[in-house]
Amino acid sequence: MASFLDFEKPIAELHGKIDELRETAADGTVDLSAEISRLQARSDKLLRDTYGRLTPWQKTQVARHGDRPHFKNYVAGLFDDWMPLAGDRAFGDDQAILGGFATFRGRRILVIGHEKGDDTASRLKHNFGMGKPEGYRKAIRLMQLADRFGLPVVTLVDTSGAFPGIQAEERGQAEAIARSTEQCLALGVPMVAVVVGEGGSGGAIALAAGNAVLMFEHAVYAVISPEGCASILWRTADKAADAAEAMKVTAQDLKGLGIIDTIVPEPLGGAQRDPAAAISALGDAIDAALVRLADYPPAELRRMRREKFLAMGRL
Repeated sequence: MASFLDFEKPIAELHGKIDELRETAADGTVDLSAEISRLQARSDKLLRDTYGRLTPWQKTQVARHGDRPHFKNYVAGLFDDWMPLAGDRAFGDDQAILGGFATFRGRRILVIGHEKGDDTASRLKHNFGMGKPEGYRKAIRLMQLADRFGLPVVTLVDTSGAFPGIQAEERGQAEAIARSTEQCLALGVPMVAVVVGEGGSGGAIALAAGNAVLMFEHAVYAVISPEGCASILWRTADKAADAAEAMKVTAQDLKGLGIIDTIVPEPLGGAQRDPAAAISALGDAIDAALVRLADYPPAELRRMRREKFLAMGRL
């Protein structure tokens, strides 16, 4: 069962009462099934009502939930014959950005994505999903391989942003992000990008300039984090909720603005409550996008992709 966020405390309290009643009834001396059913129905309704009116800041919290599926879960649940590839052939292998060949519903593809990790050791190993220059240069190398062999590219974006450390800057972080974005736009094969959790700043767009951009229902996508925006505008991160509202970070806002193409529905209560259902829904959405793009020649795919991104922000 997923852990509860701060705004889910009323739901957590009901779950606690249900667990207490189940423990009391476990010995069979008293029948509490009617009371348990009543509380369960109340909990389900509260969950539906809560998730039906999430604020942008609450959606940000859901997008960051540690129990949401990670890159490794999507690979295990959606792709066969996974063959990871490592290294940028210049400096090293960044574990925040993973990629390789795979088979998806009968078609050979290339998959690239951010991996945040799901416990202390793996989060440190994967640098919390914050890519370094060698990660983006690895992505460039893999996209070039996909282009060479005529394989569609699928990217899974989930990062708070590219790593801002001084060593990353010394190794050309900005240049690597720019060239990765350029490589996305230059691909002669279909590219489907999915924001599965956080889509943060250039660290996200470097893997998300695709022909089709999908986004989970409770994911967020923005040029800066709400906390970062609030710190700049109000000199305090306490205004993060206000910043999230103003920045239009939600899938629903971004679909209306033409930034993304498709919203992928999540299970009730978010992908963290039923990862298998979320992964299955994402697979259907990716499959539909690849089918739509399958018959376009390389020049047309490049033209469509460039025009899509150049049109953003036009009045």
